[in-house]
Amino acid sequence: MIRMHRHGREMVLAAADKELVGTVLRDEDLRLDVCPEFYEGEEGDEDVLLNRLTMCTVANLVGERAVAVAIREGYIDDECILRIAGVPHAQLAKM
Repeated sequence: MIRMHRHGREMVLAAADKELVGTVLRDEDLRLDVCPEFYEGEEGDEDVLLNRLTMCTVANLVGERAVAVAIREGYIDDECILRIAGVPHAQLAKM
């Protein structure tokens, strides 16, 4: 699922693997609510995700597929991935 949010000058991309939307990921110290209000939007393929990555100023990515695309295309360094309950999560801020 892919959704764009505008906050002032910022374009925030929220992207999560479809099956994760509506779940809560928990570890000992971490919790991530993959809430539909933030992530639910268009069902896009890799091309749509890449297009939105070029447009956004901030990105919040959750899931194996969403994060893998960002790593492969050089938006995210694989050493900067946080795993919550085994699920990859990454954030991006373009300066």
